[in-house]
Amino acid sequence: MRLIVIAIGRLKQGPERELAERYRERIDDIGRKLGFRGLEIHEIPESRARDATGRMAEEAAAISAAMPENFVLVALDERGENLDSIAFSRHLGRWRDEGIGNTIFVIGGADGLSPDLRRKAKLRMAFGSATWPHQMVRIMLLEQVYRAATILAGHPYHRA
Repeated sequence: MRLIVIAIGRLKQGPERELAERYRERIDDIGRKLGFRGLEIHEIPESRARDATGRMAEEAAAISAAMPENFVLVALDERGENLDSIAFSRHLGRWRDEGIGNTIFVIGGADGLSPDLRRKAKLRMAFGSATWPHQMVRIMLLEQVYRAATILAGHPYHRA
């Protein structure tokens, strides 16, 4: 199963990009042993539409165009479910075992994700009730994917 992150906005050069890349590399290393075929990150420019509805619609169209077939969609959404790391790892393990080709994680822009994308999501997840910058959400997501892989592998990284 391929893991794909589709995010609105770019991480600029600097510590955030370096940390995200470090987790992506770790996921690739441990993931191969678990049946994960790497992690791809697709950055989509923020829409320049005048209103929030127009921006969300344009961004949703760009996100949808980047999605391959045979996927499970996970929406990062502040109104989503707060999962612990073990529950999250169970989702990934189950989708892998069911033969899902791609797990796609989408991170919206400043206005969030369109209602249509949120409805299509198999899982909507949040990192608490706080609002986070999308750059931080990407890093937290990558850390949780890495942590989930270590849980599935029985690696001691996760100590709960």
